Amino acid sequence: MDTLKAILPYYLLLIDLLAFCVLALDKRAAIKGKPRASEKGLFILAWLGGSLGLLLAMYLFHHKIRKPKFYLNIPLIIIIQAIGLFWFFSG
Repeated sequence: MDTLKAILPYYLLLIDLLAFCVLALDKRAAIKGKPRASEKGLFILAWLGGSLGLLLAMYLFHHKIRKPKFYLNIPLIIIIQAIGLFWFFSG
């Protein structure tokens, strides 16, 4: 369990960076009219721990910020994950 607690911050940093990059590339693809990342895929990244990176990219690149599916659910996922992390690290 101690190993998992030691590795988890690095995992979260990497998955957040990945989610940030995927949304940045999706914004670029949207501008150029190229194939896009699926919304399902973006939500999977969020649930896997990339929710903070996704939220940051949403507002930095002004992408998906008008879609209630994103501007409501991504912060909700962050809250759920924060509660889970608090429980995990306090136990």
